[in-house]
Amino acid sequence: MTLMTHRPTNRKPRLLPPVFFLLAILLMAGLHFGLPLAHWIPWPWNLTGILPIVAGLTIVVVADRQFKRHGTTIKPFQRSTALVTDGVFRYSRHPMYLGLVVVLVGLGIGLASVTPPLVIPVFGWWMAVRFISAEEASLVEQFGEAYLEYKRRVRRWL
Repeated sequence: MTLMTHRPTNRKPRLLPPVFFLLAILLMAGLHFGLPLAHWIPWPWNLTGILPIVAGLTIVVVADRQFKRHGTTIKPFQRSTALVTDGVFRYSRHPMYLGLVVVLVGLGIGLASVTPPLVIPVFGWWMAVRFISAEEASLVEQFGEAYLEYKRRVRRWL
């Protein structure tokens, strides 16, 4: 019996990462208003959540621009035309996913109740399982040793 490290897929997902990101935001808001349990950051300190939100959005925009500059796709499961390893990709193999997680961290701080941050690790896990593992398998297929070397040098998240 062979154990596979990823599930190859030939079908495109119906819901892409931005949709899951918006669902995570809605779930965090729902937990905050429906089941806050306790508030852990008093006002106005919860406003510091704006900093990670801005940082996360900046990471996403910079990574998007790098993909466009290199003429490759940002859409999961579409064939990449270039291996981007400079800029923010020197620090994270998946800065767009990282940026989305950082935005959710900022939202968790801003909401300041205990339950919304529970969504963040679930979102990160889902991105890794549903998108990142398949993307990385595809990049190994497409770029071979160049991607494997990049993978050895740069961590998946940070």
